[in-house]
Amino acid sequence: MRIAYGIAFALLLGSSALAQDEAQVTERSKALVPVPPWPAGDERGMANALGPGTWLRCAHYLAQPGARAYELSHERSNTMPMSPFGAKLEYRYRPTVGIPGTLHAFNGEDVASGEIGAQGTQMDALGHFAVLPQPWDGKSPYPADKSVYYGGRSQAQVKPAPDAPLKALGIEKVPPIVTSAVLLDAKAALGGGAKLKPGQLVTAADIEAMLKAQGLAARGLLPGDVLYIHTGWGEGWKDPETEKGYYFKGPGLAYDAAKYVEAKRVVLVALDNPFTDPVSDGQLEGKAGPPAGTPPGLPFVIHHHNLTQAGIHQIQNANLGALARDKVWTSCTIILPLRDRGASGSPVRPVAIGVPRI
Repeated sequence: MRIAYGIAFALLLGSSALAQDEAQVTERSKALVPVPPWPAGDERGMANALGPGTWLRCAHYLAQPGARAYELSHERSNTMPMSPFGAKLEYRYRPTVGIPGTLHAFNGEDVASGEIGAQGTQMDALGHFAVLPQPWDGKSPYPADKSVYYGGRSQAQVKPAPDAPLKALGIEKVPPIVTSAVLLDAKAALGGGAKLKPGQLVTAADIEAMLKAQGLAARGLLPGDVLYIHTGWGEGWKDPETEKGYYFKGPGLAYDAAKYVEAKRVVLVALDNPFTDPVSDGQLEGKAGPPAGTPPGLPFVIHHHNLTQAGIHQIQNANLGALARDKVWTSCTIILPLRDRGASGSPVRPVAIGVPRI
């Protein structure tokens, strides 16, 4: 109810925002966005920044003549590309049935198997990742009890038994993400119009250069923003999947970019790639190491940093092609994961509403 009233209030402000430019609305929003430190026992991370300030920025984009809604997820099916890190998802479709003595007919389906929160366009909970005090040797029993999660929580506090759901930092702790979004087109800026290569890094300097090239240098990234980065790798998402190339490599964020995004207090980062992290050709098969600049023992350092250190949520396999094609550099985005209690991730259907620039 608080969110509904807040958005309604922001929309009323947004109607007056039609007479103002984006810069004026952005400036007004800054005083309304909470700042760290976050409350004791925090389980939201940077999502604590969401609220009237981010809703006000959203209202500006929603109220613009010519604004369009963009789907930022892929359709889910049994034939879509599947992550090698999650159990393969399989839907089972039931026959049409009815109720005796009635005119009704109805259909349904089951999830026969698979990890729904790790396949397709999906979002990570902060409890998806933890960190050990030293690398595991792969021979001794895995020391799960030594794991440390976001906010310094222990394994006993987050996942006290092997078959237990997450007792803290689960996906149900994510609030509705209703905020302003920035799209950066790395395919155009770094790839010269071609999709980025496996292992190619999007650095902090690249982010600043793209903001400047897209006319966003003065605005920059704001506390409470969502950051979308279009790499072009999502062009390889084919359904049905006829070639197994999409999920085993890809470009991604550099470590310095993750720290840059943290400093800007971005709520969520989403790329059109499988991992958010860059993955070199042959890395998953053990034939190549991680990209240059990756700290020892942390081949998925972006997952590590965002989820265990910064409190920044992630979406993998975002569908950003149409948003980039129409040059919708700024928008209102709405992201609603399922409230599966104790889950480490969720299917998600992000949308963006903004004005095409073409």
